Formats: sequence, structure tokens, C-alpha cells
Amino acid sequence: MENALLPFLILTLLLNLRPAESPDPACQNTCGSLTVKYPFGTGHGCGSPRFHPYVTCVHVQDHDELVLATHTGSYLVTSISYTTSTLIISPPYMSTCTSMKPSPNLGLDWSGPFELGSSTFVLLHCNPPATSLTIKGSPICDPSSSNLCASMYACPAVLTLGLPLFSPTNTCCVYSPANFDSKGELDLQALKCSGYAPVVSLGDYPTDPTQWEYGVELKYTQGAFESNHMDTKCPTCENSGGVCGYDDSPSLAFVCVCGGGYNTTTDCYTYNQLEGIFWSSASSPSRKDRWSNLFYSGLVLFAAACSMNQSLRSFFLQVGINPRTNLQRRKDHVKVENKGLLSILHT
Repeated sequence: MENALLPFLILTLLLNLRPAESPDPACQNTCGSLTVKYPFGTGHGCGSPRFHPYVTCVHVQDHDELVLATHTGSYLVTSISYTTSTLIISPPYMSTCTSMKPSPNLGLDWSGPFELGSSTFVLLHCNPPATSLTIKGSPICDPSSSNLCASMYACPAVLTLGLPLFSPTNTCCVYSPANFDSKGELDLQALKCSGYAPVVSLGDYPTDPTQWEYGVELKYTQGAFESNHMDTKCPTCENSGGVCGYDDSPSLAFVCVCGGGYNTTTDCYTYNQLEGIFWSSASSPSRKDRWSNLFYSGLVLFAAACSMNQSLRSFFLQVGINPRTNLQRRKDHVKVENKGLLSILHT
């Protein structure tokens, strides 16, 4: 009886030791402290194909960061509002009240899904008079906001731009509402300014630049490009715990990336490991994981076969049939028949 139970115990042990599915290496719903949802993605095959070339999740030292890449550089994404379809980026060379530095141009790609939001740019250390600055022939400075220049020039960090504290504000320009030139850039060299301080919000302290929120607000559009019905399929996918993505086919077909490196064409509510599942480039398990699963499956099948064999043997013994005795009897019977046949042939 103990021998008959042994295969069942082995099978039970294997089921409990089943190797865990490897987490999906590419499509995640977070990047650092940010929640990442459609249309954004953390890598190739994730989110909307319209957004992937621009926004990705990168590993920096010991943490992950969501980054926007354009033809003028890469910029850290600090926040996303899915309600207002806006995000905030933090250019590495922007100025604030505590840190001012010369800035390169800032730009967006015309082919991308982004445009400037409601940010205000305080242009610093410009050739006087800054009020004469124009883009596309139109004046850009807002004289009614010159108080922002006075507040910025009261920051000790202004010394790093080569300006004394409380410099005349005729070298400063408040560009609001801001827009880019025909190249899609804020061209500081053409404007003859050293740097810029992008301000998202003055908060409750309009005269205290140490309390302002700095960064560049961008608006994004979605849906117009999608030919694979992502807009209608994504909510269900994300509600089921999946991450929206696409495959490498010419049509960039929609996939819902579920846990363990499995994808479905609908959602993750009913997906399983035996049918309706296919691998994608965005979440394909490693070769090691595949061989591990195959080896495990072989062990389970072997244990199941052993269990079935023992079960059948126990059943035969219980009903008074000994398979080994019957087999020996069958062999003896065949031997007798063969001897009789040989005797007949010899006569």
C-alpha cells in the first residue's frame, strides 16, 4: 500500500515545487515611483507604439526612471496626469532658485505626440533689452510678469550665471504663453539668453521662487494614430491587472501583457497557461525558463504515469488479479503452444 502511495506523494511534491513564472522583463505598470499606463509603456512592445520611441523606463544606478527622449536630449519625467493628459519633465540643465546654469536648447520632435503645456519660461541673462526678444517676428516677453524676473534675480544662485544679486530685470524675459520656433525648439542661442527657469506653478508663494514648482509641462494626444483598437481594449486589459502592449507584426496588433511572461489578445481575466496564450517579443521568457518548465512538465508526466501504473496494479490485486502471475501464465501458455506446434511439424 505504501509503495502505491509513493508516486502520488511525488506528484504532490512536484506540484508544490513548480517553478514560479518569471516576471515580465519589459512591460511593467510602474517605473520608479510613477504609475505607467496606456498610452505610455516601459519598453518596446509596451503601451502605444506611437509613444514608445519617446518615453521609456531606464535603469539608472540603483533605480528606474521614466525618460522622454527628443532630438535635443533626454528628460526625466517627474509626474503624469492621466486625467488631464499632461506630464512634467525636468530638463537636466534648467535653472531654479537654488541652482542656475547655462542651458542648451530644449525641443520636441514634430512627429511626436507631445506639445508644450502651460509652462512659463523665465529666460535669464539675455542681451538687454530683453523686451525686444521675438520668435517668428512676434514679441515673446510678458511685461506684466516682470516681478518673476525680480524674484529670480534675488536668488543667490544667479551669481553662477555671472550676474550680481538683484540685477536689473532688463536682462530677463518672462516667456508666457510659451511656444517653440519652426524647429520645434526653445533656441536660447538665437534668443541670446544664457539659461531658462521653467515654472509650472507659483503655488501659494508668488514672490518666493524657492517655493515654486519647476519643470516643463507637456500635453499629449492619443488615439488618432491607433489602428489596432487600443483605446477600446486597454481599459479592460488594465482593469484585469494586465499591461497594454503590441506585437511586432506589421499591424502592431494589440496584446494584453499578463503575469509570468504570457500575453493574450483580450485581457488577463481568463488567460491560462495551456491555451489562448502566445509569446511576444515584449515578454518572451528566457531560454533557461523554457527548459526549466519543460523539464518540470516531464517530471510531472513521469510521476503521473507511475501513479497510474501503481493504481492499476493495486486495482487488479484488489479484485484478485495479479498482473505478473497472469503475464507468466500467458508466457507459459505460449511456450506450450509453441512446443505443440513443433511436435506437429516434426511428425
